[in-house]
Amino acid sequence: MLFQVGGQGTRPTFFEMAAAQQLPASLRAALTYSIGVLALRRPLLHKVLDFEDEFFALLMLVLETHSLRTTDASFSESLYGLRRRAVKIRAKKNDASLNSRDGIELSGLEKRQRVISVVFLVVLPYFKSKLHSIYNKEREARLQASLWGDGDETFGDADYFDRREGSLVSRGTMDAEATVRSRLTKRLQKIVFACYPWLHATSEGLSFTYQLLYLLDATGFYSLGLHALGIHVCRATGQELMDTSSRISKIRNRERERLRGPPWLKALQGALLRCTYTVLDYAQTGLIAAVFFFKMMEWWYQSAEERMSAPTVYPPPPPPPPPKVAKEGIPLPPDRTICPLCTQKRANPSVVTVSGFVFCYACIFKYVSQYNRCPVTLMPATVDQIRRLFHDV
Repeated sequence: MLFQVGGQGTRPTFFEMAAAQQLPASLRAALTYSIGVLALRRPLLHKVLDFEDEFFALLMLVLETHSLRTTDASFSESLYGLRRRAVKIRAKKNDASLNSRDGIELSGLEKRQRVISVVFLVVLPYFKSKLHSIYNKEREARLQASLWGDGDETFGDADYFDRREGSLVSRGTMDAEATVRSRLTKRLQKIVFACYPWLHATSEGLSFTYQLLYLLDATGFYSLGLHALGIHVCRATGQELMDTSSRISKIRNRERERLRGPPWLKALQGALLRCTYTVLDYAQTGLIAAVFFFKMMEWWYQSAEERMSAPTVYPPPPPPPPPKVAKEGIPLPPDRTICPLCTQKRANPSVVTVSGFVFCYACIFKYVSQYNRCPVTLMPATVDQIRRLFHDV
């Protein structure tokens, strides 16, 4: 089989890994949208949106650390029933035809691997988000400068009066007193603007390469980070899923036993631990519900917008019926190019808008000015309702 699409064995499918990888982005979008809606009524929440990267990184740091300690998996991987296992290669020299996977032994994560996993899951995405933000700002600034100029007003060597010190301070003196921090910031922005596209292209290229190799069953590592850590992602067995709750209870009991101090202090610390664990449990449940609710609403509104934005082609409406010729009105000639008033070929054709019939401009202007009506239908009309036709030009 060229690549694995089924759900057999302990090796997750490509789609399971892709879904687990995309879950944090969906979670961030759901939280940002929810906080943005709440900020309309609670302006204080705008401060959270101002520090969106830091807020989300702190939240994911707590969730990823707790999930790796209790389940040996990231937050998104644990939702899909996946577990991280350290890879240990066993060397067997006797059997030369041994399959490469038969010499791989999987074990639980070490403390070092958990810590570095948090770095790959939280710290690196945070720095990538900040670099992307700096790059976008610098690109917009350069685009604006190329269109409208730098936007800095130049006064030459003109001086201005400083009210506090009562002295003349030149613009050149102000430029000389620029802080080192602002200069370093500008240099950093230039470096990021020059290097970020290459770093981003390299990161995306490596990610695509590992995903393609994983899809083709050429490697057991889904990403470069997992390869660097020596970690395989496997499906959790039924027994492991059942033992997760007991493992969490053992970890929490062990942490309570480590509490030291007077009895009242132990009781206070135990209560704080219980509150922390309760908040974490409810936070995980709430975040899962928020993600699925957000995806459902995104699908709903996206489909509605597509239906609304899709151009609807309706058949053209039928033309209105021609107005009836009055009994006392001027009869229409059989030739449509003949003016009903002068019975000659029309010159400067003009239409009376109340009826739609066409006459010579001089004929219809004179008739309407005298009788204030259409000569064919006898409908009331004025000279302002005469329109010149230019189809014969």
